[in-house]
Amino acid sequence: MYFSHETVAIDDGASIGEGTKIWHFSHIMSGAIIGKNVSIGQNIVVSSKSKIGNGCKIQNNVSIYDMVELEDNVFCGPSMVFANVTNPRAHINRKDEYKKTLVKEGASIGANAIIVCGVTIGRYAFIGAGSVVTKDVPDFAIVYGNPARIHGWTCQCGEHLTFNDKNQAICKVSMGIC
Repeated sequence: MYFSHETVAIDDGASIGEGTKIWHFSHIMSGAIIGKNVSIGQNIVVSSKSKIGNGCKIQNNVSIYDMVELEDNVFCGPSMVFANVTNPRAHINRKDEYKKTLVKEGASIGANAIIVCGVTIGRYAFIGAGSVVTKDVPDFAIVYGNPARIHGWTCQCGEHLTFNDKNQAICKVSMGIC
């Protein structure tokens, strides 16, 4: 069983996992796959050829377009954008040119960031608010800017990593070697 606000449009053929909550004015299209315990904010569109893993949190005003896949526990900040075509024109249909965009387990995307289609965001990577991601992001990288560049590394718990004299990553929260 899942919860959806009375203003939500859910098309026949959408798959929605147990414990998922879908808030005001969202649209889930036929064929969309949404995992368990997902939080979908208001004014969200989940397109028919997209997949959202378990435990994801999608904040208000985000469109999950065709060919976008979010693995488990991905965070999408308010009003962030997944682009779906590299060279859009209103008068040219380019739906056959969509590229797969993959956001791997545990990654976080900040508010108003833009993710250009066809990139992969690595496990537990952190995309800073307002960034424009134009190429793949490695696992555990902290990226920000326009275009987004690596500015550090993060632990699975989300803390900034430091490195000891043996070049081992140290988490300041657990004080362990990550």
